[in-house]
Amino acid sequence: MKKFKLLALALVIGTSSLFAATTSEMKSPEKTIRTEIIDLLKSPDFNIEKELNITLTFTFSSEGEIVVLHVNSKNPEVLNFIRKNLNYHKITNPGERDKLYTMPLKMKIV
Repeated sequence: MKKFKLLALALVIGTSSLFAATTSEMKSPEKTIRTEIIDLLKSPDFNIEKELNITLTFTFSSEGEIVVLHVNSKNPEVLNFIRKNLNYHKITNPGERDKLYTMPLKMKIV
């Protein structure tokens, strides 16, 4: 009975150390998605008069394309710019299909 308890304890310690080692290697896909979206929106083709805070809601299609669902801005130039540069563009590491992503954006005066 004592050997069985020792074996069970060794199994628990080995399994927990295995899980602890694998969780630290996982990278957040949201960070890579954010950097790729920021790269797509680098250079606006209009003048920004003041700093804009925008909330972008999007998802991914079955082909891995970005589908813009909502842009929290009343400026039509911003709406058209974001939709033109993001809608149906593929990125290298798309997120989960049909999951809603919300991302805050800040457009600054250059």
